Order: sequence, then C-alpha cells, then structure tokens
Amino acid sequence: MRAFTRTTRTTRTTRTARTRRVAVALTAAAVLPLSLAACGDDGDNGDDKDKSASDSASRPEKSDDAAESPAGSSGPFGPACAAVPQDGAGSFDGMAQDPVATAASNNPELSTLVTAVKKAGLVDTLNSAQDITVFAPTNDAFAAIPQKDLDAVLADKEKLTEILTYHVVGQKLTPEQLRSGTYPTLQKSELTTAGSGEDYTVNDSSKVVCGNVPTANATVYIVDTVLMPK
Repeated sequence: MRAFTRTTRTTRTTRTARTRRVAVALTAAAVLPLSLAACGDDGDNGDDKDKSASDSASRPEKSDDAAESPAGSSGPFGPACAAVPQDGAGSFDGMAQDPVATAASNNPELSTLVTAVKKAGLVDTLNSAQDITVFAPTNDAFAAIPQKDLDAVLADKEKLTEILTYHVVGQKLTPEQLRSGTYPTLQKSELTTAGSGEDYTVNDSSKVVCGNVPTANATVYIVDTVLMPK
C-alpha cells in the first residue's frame, strides 16, 4: 500500500512538472513572435532613419545665390569691371537703380562720354528710352582721339549726336546675342558684334572691356574704342 502511494505521488509530480514545462513552452511560443515583430519594427525604423539621413546627406543644399539668380543669367564681366566702384551710385548695384545717362554720370570711367552726351542734349532721350543697349566708350577710348579732332566733334552738335546715337541699339542685348549679330542703331545704320564667353568685339575692332552692366532701362557694354558710323 505504501509503495502504491509513493508511485501515485511520483506520477502526480511528474505530470505536474510536465504540465509546467508545456505551459512555459506555450508561453514562450506565444511571446517569441511578438518579440521578433518588435525587433523587426525597431530594425525597420532604424533602416528608414538611416536611409533618410543618407538621402538628406546626398542631396546638395540649395544656396541662397542659386535661389535668387534666374537660370542662365550672368552678371557683369570683363577686365575693366575691376575699375568700377564697389559701392555707391557708381557701383553696379547703384547703376542698376538709375536710367542709363544718370547711371553713366556716376561712373568715373565714363565721365568723357557723359560730357559728350550732355553737349549733344541726349540725357533725357537716353534716360526715357526703354530696353536699349548702350556701347559706352571709356575715357581712354576718347583720349585715343587726337585732341584737336575731339574738340571739333564736341563743338559740332549734329556730328556729335550722330556718333553717340550710333552707340545705341533699340533693344537689350544679352551676351549670347553678341556672339554673331548685326543690329540697327538709333543713328539708323548698323553695327556688328562677334565673340564668345567673355571676349566680344564690336565692328571687329572695338573690344568689350566690361559687359552686361544693368541700368534701370538699359544694358551697358563698356568698350575701348569710340565707334564711328558706317
């Protein structure tokens, strides 16, 4: 009888232990997928974050200059641009605010041209014109003319007007349009342009030394020679 009792107790203990193991195994089986899913979610989020960071790093930042500058646009160019004041009314920013004759009067490199424009009575004509291009000779360009001849031209208003209006085209020209072009002037005859990049000539001889200078109503190309009507 005692032996039977011990056997019964042993069997119950074994069954209880076995039941506990099964319960633990079932609990583990239920929890494991949830744990794996949680781990998988964490991993995916990490990958997404890493990928997002990588994408952000690979995208170039948009600069303020690029945002403000129209596509394909360009500013003044040429060796003589260095002589233009850095600030004030005669600077590029200052000239852009004024009509062309006024803008030129604030640029010390164009003082002889401004004197000629005043003598010809063309200040208002140039300032009131819309969307024109002015090929503006430097002081050195006028100085290359013998003084006697220059004085004679400055004293002859009709001749002076003819010469000055030959420097004006009735439309705004971009550098691209200077590559190979023929354009009528306000003087009624034509001038020709040629070149590329930052190297352009007018009538095959006068060089653009500072080009694509904006004013309120015109684009200015400063040239190293006084142009003579054909």
